[in-house]
Amino acid sequence: MTLLKKRSATKALLWLALMCLGAHAWAGQVAGTVMQLSGPLMAKKADGKVKILAIKSEVEQGDTLLTEKETYALIRLIDNSEITLKPNTSFVIEQFSYTAEQPDGDHAIFSLIKGGLRSVTGLLGKRNKERFEMKTPAATIGIRGTTFVAAYVAPSAGQGRAPGLYVQVLDGLIQVTNPAGSQNFAAGQFGFTPNVKQPPVLLPANPGMQFTPPPAFVSTSSGAGAAAGPGKPAAIDCVVR
Repeated sequence: MTLLKKRSATKALLWLALMCLGAHAWAGQVAGTVMQLSGPLMAKKADGKVKILAIKSEVEQGDTLLTEKETYALIRLIDNSEITLKPNTSFVIEQFSYTAEQPDGDHAIFSLIKGGLRSVTGLLGKRNKERFEMKTPAATIGIRGTTFVAAYVAPSAGQGRAPGLYVQVLDGLIQVTNPAGSQNFAAGQFGFTPNVKQPPVLLPANPGMQFTPPPAFVSTSSGAGAAAGPGKPAAIDCVVR
């Protein structure tokens, strides 16, 4: 019995070690590349280190991307989808995996903590729409193959707008869901929910959402071989502890 217990304990320790190694490897997998940048962009890594990013820098699963007050950043993910971050935004790539030959492995889970972004669906979202989630403190956004803008105004932001999640659909359809309810929004429509206790609602007009990146920040996923635009050297990556 003692020998069996020792073997069981050894197997358990080996399993735990493999799980830890797997989690570490998952956190460091490349999810995409910075294609456009108008100011400082930082990535807080899963281990707590902070990295300053430049054009052509890679972003990884587990990264929290942080933009400064005048920074727009366009990230092209490995499935050719695009996320353009607005200034003063905190955005987490919780999980992103895509392999052309393995549709069953598709996963796209993001969190918009504060600020705003524009999302352009790529190959993952076109073949596995149900595998895409954009979480916010007020609701979760799902897609049906689309381009949309989302902005989360934190209660302490003081931006002149009511706190909550605002959405605008430019193309396709999105579904906004929280514990209080669910609502679909189509192209040309605007939506809002203040928090998880109130359902998303359709707004009759633009509630003041603005998305005005520099002229170079256009969606390039539809143009094969499109240039990244005027670049900055990618060699300025550094680590801040």
